Amino acid sequence: MGLVKDFFSGIYNLVVGLFVTGKHLGRHAITLQYPKERWEMPERSRGVVVLLSNPETGELNCTACLLCMKACPTAAIIIDREKNPDTKRWFPTKFVIDNTICAFCGLCEESCNFDAIKLTGKYEFSVFDQAELIYDMDRLVELGRDVKYTPRKKPAAKKATAQKKPTTETKKSDEKKEDTAEKKTEEKTDKVEANPAEKKEEKAESEDKKSEEQESRKAEETPQGDLGLDKPEDKKESGS
Repeated sequence: MGLVKDFFSGIYNLVVGLFVTGKHLGRHAITLQYPKERWEMPERSRGVVVLLSNPETGELNCTACLLCMKACPTAAIIIDREKNPDTKRWFPTKFVIDNTICAFCGLCEESCNFDAIKLTGKYEFSVFDQAELIYDMDRLVELGRDVKYTPRKKPAAKKATAQKKPTTETKKSDEKKEDTAEKKTEEKTDKVEANPAEKKEEKAESEDKKSEEQESRKAEETPQGDLGLDKPEDKKESGS
């Protein structure tokens, strides 16, 4: 049974394949006549890496900051730099890209803040000798002469005296703080005003309590005769 199933499944797949090819028999073949005709590569295609320069002055945009060399995961970029004694700015004296180990990942282009390096749509760099795939700075500059690019917008400088706009939440919190502060000050003033009167009342009450205690003590210390009461012995003598 397994052989029969394999036989019929093979025939079925053959018919499906012939049907697909049969649909294109009556159509005109689209062939690109290379090298006279070339595909237009997309804008963000990753081809050979080039160095960009200022179209007006012709000077390189590279400032030798070494960010692209540090961002390269395969260490395909080698840069040597020097500092200009007059302007005190760095400039590259050596810029080499080894295309034999380049991964065309685009991290060098993303890390550059000065529009100095770019991956273009150029893909025709096949050679017989691999040593020719190591591009120096002159070759990279030549390849990037006709490459168009849009300069990045530099972020606006922040003002030191700029103040944050108060939000609704901060306004509410500030109003609550002011209300609580006002209430506390009012309570303090009320207490200050009420203190002298309360002190006088407390003094008068304490004096009254002291006088009452003194009178009660005197009454306990005085004998009954002094109060005009007759003793029981005196009563017996008078009765006799």
